[in-house]
Amino acid sequence: QLQLVQSGGGLVQPGGSLRLSCAASGITAHLYSIAWFRQAPGKEREGVSCISESGSSVDYADSVKGRFTVSRDAARNTVYLQMNSLKPEDAGDYYCAAGGTIQNKCVLDASYYGMDYWGNGTPVTVSS
Repeated sequence: QLQLVQSGGGLVQPGGSLRLSCAASGITAHLYSIAWFRQAPGKEREGVSCISESGSSVDYADSVKGRFTVSRDAARNTVYLQMNSLKPEDAGDYYCAAGGTIQNKCVLDASYYGMDYWGNGTPVTVSS
């Protein structure tokens, strides 16, 4: 069984930074791609970023390109989302999910991940 444990959320002022972590445990944890999603109150869940199991494929939502960076550690079992220049519209609950790839590329569609492996979420608040 795969377990995803998240940390790093909190309150920051506009223009500030946060780093989220998603730690995967299990015998095959290093074989999964990891994607990040966020959901603001009353809004649909949207894809933010993803990274393949090897780290060779990454993707970002247009709204966060140039501000967010996704990476994973050498053992490939912890994925980070570095968020810089945060805006109020970045606020919401952030979730990580584990899955595979399509043509060696990670996937930023929540429906692709189904109900199998999701973290419990961590809140991000951006306010002055």
